[in-house]
Amino acid sequence: MKTHQINGIRPFSALIDACWREPYSLQRLLKDAIAGVTVGIIAIPLAMALAIASGVPPQYGLYTSAIAGIVIAVSGGSRFSVSGPTAAFVVILYPVSQQFGLSGLLIATMLSGLFLVIMGLARFGRLIEYIPLSVTLGFTSGIAITIATMQVKDFFGLHLAEVPETYVGKVNALFHALPTLDFGDTLIGAVTLLILLVWPKLGLRVPGHLPALLAGTAVMAILAMFDHQVATIGSRYSFQLADGSIGQGIPPILPQWVLPWNLPAADGKPMELSWHMLSALLPAAFSMAMLGAIESLLCAVVLDGMTGKKHHSNAELIGQGAGNIIAPFFGGITATAAIARSAANVRAGATSPVSAIIHSLLVLLALLVLAPWLSYLPLAAMASLLLLVAWNMSEAHKVIYLLRCAPKDDILVMLLCMSLTVMFDMVIAITVGIVLASLLFMRRIALMTRLSELSAENGRLVIRVNGPLFFAAAERIFNELLFRGEDYHTIVLQWDAVPVLDAGGLNALQRYIEALPADKQLVITDIPFQPLKTLARARMKPIESRLHFYPTLPDALAALDAS
Repeated sequence: MKTHQINGIRPFSALIDACWREPYSLQRLLKDAIAGVTVGIIAIPLAMALAIASGVPPQYGLYTSAIAGIVIAVSGGSRFSVSGPTAAFVVILYPVSQQFGLSGLLIATMLSGLFLVIMGLARFGRLIEYIPLSVTLGFTSGIAITIATMQVKDFFGLHLAEVPETYVGKVNALFHALPTLDFGDTLIGAVTLLILLVWPKLGLRVPGHLPALLAGTAVMAILAMFDHQVATIGSRYSFQLADGSIGQGIPPILPQWVLPWNLPAADGKPMELSWHMLSALLPAAFSMAMLGAIESLLCAVVLDGMTGKKHHSNAELIGQGAGNIIAPFFGGITATAAIARSAANVRAGATSPVSAIIHSLLVLLALLVLAPWLSYLPLAAMASLLLLVAWNMSEAHKVIYLLRCAPKDDILVMLLCMSLTVMFDMVIAITVGIVLASLLFMRRIALMTRLSELSAENGRLVIRVNGPLFFAAAERIFNELLFRGEDYHTIVLQWDAVPVLDAGGLNALQRYIEALPADKQLVITDIPFQPLKTLARARMKPIESRLHFYPTLPDALAALDAS
């Protein structure tokens, strides 16, 4: 029995395919180890920064990279994807964490995992192909704008009494907080961002995240010599161990088994699990699942292009779902495949999901060994990391290209999705974007359906119909036929270029036949399979001196000449 299916749900994960179906040698393990360590160095600071941006302490980002990263690597359908917290989720997770607390966020993550598993079992993996580029570019650019705006506070060290919920409110609050700008935070953020931008141009194999953070921390140490203190992970976040002791920064322990509903809600008390609470979290959970599905499958498609391998879309959805169901029991927030980390994984020489597992093990090691040192990282440097992530996520070069070269319809959809994502939320943006893109696409296709006159003599009009006769085009086409056929007693329609006849087109055809004067007849020839099947199911039969069907146009003309 074959266990390898490209489009369906497979009984084995990509890990089994890569390490069992193909020989896994010591050389491949070495390559995966190097790739895993490389990506782990990138993931550690990013996981913390993304957790902070999502409204939870930084260790929960590390728990996500560690636990969800391993589960998804073992059960997912893409060989090279590296999963963990990603920037795209920030705009969804932050409002949930503020309204429902850590407990509500973890429960919503579990629900999103269930949605993802259902999507995979229902074989929805291929549906990603039906989301237009203008929609994906629009909402990813909108998310990037929102994330960048959220980093302004820590980058400049601004003091805000409260952060408004709306985007306009946030921008207004940041503007009024500009007088509180802290020179030390700004200097740290600027140095970190500068190194992040310059480092790739040096051509070194070491990722720039670590040198940039070290430089930002060095600037902080110099400022401390002059008694200028800045915000750090340790100064903002604290934790309580099982023995009741309180510490600052990140707890130096491995992720612990917890029941998400026993963790603090927004009011600091354990959440009361109820149907009302689950109903309130369902919209956010569905948003997480939709975004997770889109981002993980887009990531897999990008990696396929880089490696020449093929991912298994439905298995990837199931793997992502499993990761998001299990991770919350260890404090992990929402995870999905991270395009930047996955691409770095491929460029570092990964050959299988083992590299993603090693990346997660490195994160666990960092929790045990580096936790005290990670607490010294300045928040301004973390904000710089996310500013670069937001810039890369925006894909500005693609946006500019689309604005220059794409049809106006696509530009409109992209700008609308971008605006709705920024002003409202991603679900509204994607829903409106897909609906609008679909309507504009149908309009475009409908306008392509046209009539071409082949001949008009001896009271006979011969016309070729080019394009689908569906609900958006058929009414216009048959109305035009009524007008053009007024002076002819026989109208011959050649349908060889009609690929589709739907219920709307069938209805328009029937009304056209009824509207024909009694002294006119309609002849249809060269009917392709799908329109012929539709006519047969409608039991449409020839009508004496009224409606005739012929296999080819020459046959029809010969029969008309003989009559």
